[in-house]
Amino acid sequence: MRKRLLKSIGVLTTLFLWACSSDENDLVQYVDPFIGSGYHGHVFVGASVPFGAVQVGPQNIFKGWDWCSGYHYSDSIVLGFSHTHLSGTGCSDLGDVLVTPFVGEMRTRRGEQDNIDNSCASYYKHENEQVSPDYYSVWMDNGIRAELTASERVAMHRYTYPKGEQTYVLVNLKEGNGDRSLDTYLKQIDTHTVVGYRISRGWSPEHKVYFVLKSKEPIKELHLYHDDVPAALDSLKGREVKGVIVFEDSPDKVMLKVAISSVSIENAMANLEQEIPHWDFEKVRNMSRKKWNRELQKIRIETDDIHKKRTFYTALYHTCIAPTLYADWNGEFTGTNRQVWKATDWINYSTFSLWDTYRTLNPLFTIIQPERVDDIVNSMLSIFDQQGKLPIWSLVGGETNCMPGYSAIPIIADAYLKGFSGFDAERALNACVKSATNRRQNAVSYVLDNGFIPCDKVGEATSVAMEYAVGDWGVGLMAAKMGKTDVADTFSRRGQYYRFYIDTVTQYVRPKNADGSWLAQYDPFNSVHGGQGYFCEGTGWQYTFFVPQHPEGLISLLGGDQQFSLKLDSLFTVEGDMGPQASNDISGLIGQYAHGNEPSHHVVYLYPYAGQQWKTAEKVRYIQDEFYTDKPDGIIGNEDCGQMSAWHVMSALGFYQVNPSNGVFVFGSPLFTKATVALPEGKTFVIEAENNSKENIYIQSAQLNGQPYDQSFIRYADIMQGGTLKFIMGDKPNMAFGSAPENRPKSLP
Repeated sequence: MRKRLLKSIGVLTTLFLWACSSDENDLVQYVDPFIGSGYHGHVFVGASVPFGAVQVGPQNIFKGWDWCSGYHYSDSIVLGFSHTHLSGTGCSDLGDVLVTPFVGEMRTRRGEQDNIDNSCASYYKHENEQVSPDYYSVWMDNGIRAELTASERVAMHRYTYPKGEQTYVLVNLKEGNGDRSLDTYLKQIDTHTVVGYRISRGWSPEHKVYFVLKSKEPIKELHLYHDDVPAALDSLKGREVKGVIVFEDSPDKVMLKVAISSVSIENAMANLEQEIPHWDFEKVRNMSRKKWNRELQKIRIETDDIHKKRTFYTALYHTCIAPTLYADWNGEFTGTNRQVWKATDWINYSTFSLWDTYRTLNPLFTIIQPERVDDIVNSMLSIFDQQGKLPIWSLVGGETNCMPGYSAIPIIADAYLKGFSGFDAERALNACVKSATNRRQNAVSYVLDNGFIPCDKVGEATSVAMEYAVGDWGVGLMAAKMGKTDVADTFSRRGQYYRFYIDTVTQYVRPKNADGSWLAQYDPFNSVHGGQGYFCEGTGWQYTFFVPQHPEGLISLLGGDQQFSLKLDSLFTVEGDMGPQASNDISGLIGQYAHGNEPSHHVVYLYPYAGQQWKTAEKVRYIQDEFYTDKPDGIIGNEDCGQMSAWHVMSALGFYQVNPSNGVFVFGSPLFTKATVALPEGKTFVIEAENNSKENIYIQSAQLNGQPYDQSFIRYADIMQGGTLKFIMGDKPNMAFGSAPENRPKSLP
């Protein structure tokens, strides 16, 4: 605990010194939360603090996949403002405690997309919205202005109504975002306070939100409804409870505070009293802005391109939305087993999109969020205690079991191998081993008994197996460092089970039947979504290169450096029909490379393993320029809780961790002339790119702390020591840079 505190103090010291010496400290001004709110980005739009439990923002009528966050840029109807949201996911949920200001006659109807007459909903226009990480505001077409800001567990609302109108606030506990309410409750307890809860089922099998709503203005009465049917009661419990707050003297300004808890109304009240005991809206907003600036100031970039600056800092903002705080002020939270747990000497998090984030977001955290890494691991170990396995896709007290693999494992192994010590390593290794040998987990029995997963027995078998091998490799490295030789040998061998699926004749990954034969009718272009195909959100072309833990082994299987490079070249040029059942997630295509979905994210960084770093440089720069912009459609696929943005942030610095559990960062093409990263103990790591430009994308040579540096990668330990990595850039490839075998990245220590 003390070591973690000292790390935090060191980072904050560096940021304080920058704040004192820099003329441009308000980096929030470069963040545009609308980036990614169009196309299929699915990002959260609203107000929050970094990694906050409360994410308060506007909610549209849920209309399917592109409304997974509750808001899409194409929309023009706002139902109200809810307090929990997902950001960038491909599934929907949350949208809890929907609060809607309205005027005129008392009513409760939600309205429909083609007709909001006599409802509480309103039309709005984007030119009447103002949004930044700390603040959301909209003048709705009904004449009401809504303003929102937040602390960690409490949202603050400020409504301005047209003068002379009867003013109301609807509290709608029926409506979520694509989920279904199971049990709801609402009660007024005094002239300023309404309390309640919402228990629902959606993507998460069940989650609970208890809340306290405080009004600065006196509440005259609370009218209760079963959906839209009046109930003449003082309190109401049911599946679809709604309530209309009527204020004394119909004020034209109303301020509300809404605090949430997963445990109880009493805990929600304590959260409110601890975090926002006052009614100073600007104070809350300023505090939120300071917290966002503290995060954004961890990386300083130098560029004259305002569009790239906006894109970069918005991406960095997106890396700080999830995982989300999931514990009350006193440390209590409801676990996946629906019992109350307590985090005593650590901070509990949830919203773990691990199949996505283990690839880039979590390795990025080990550099720019080291003070949170131990807490993230301890949160995962707590989930193991609650449900008997590490999280797969854990969402606010529920396990969705979404996506293949056991993706918490490479994250835990990576943290241990990088020297994080704020968690019990023996306990962590035990959780990893038990999760990877749990026969109740999808297809693990086949790995234990046969070494491979048959495609005629298990849906998406081949990608499930490839994902397992990534985690197994991490367990092997972790066990080896801990001196657990038997465990290390077992899992190092399992980490190479990808070899079962590489057909060296056709040079594709290929599904295998239970009798050991190759799948006969196999089209590597074809993709079938929904668990019925051979690959998860991908094709055989894409998964052929899915061996991030051991590229050297894949290169050998595909015929060596030259033949592998030619095969990889063809990935970016080949065209084919993925079929009518292909996943919408497969987007951002360059040939069959799909940047809009996570299994491809490491692939452009494989060339240096075959001695051709320059090919990585040109493809990385193309992706940066074409697939990341400062427009609403500026993210080429689902943001996925920070993963898409983390790829941009990491790649903009000039390197990327291919193997998620070994701390080796492979060089690409730095995007900026200079980037300075704040590290613990007041250190900084500076990346300079001399002669960098749109044309000069190729690394000619490199220096580390003033000394020639011939390797095409850098290790985590070297980054965290602080110093300066300097690249000399040019407009033509230096094919010799990093080409010698001794200068290539390695998968083993």
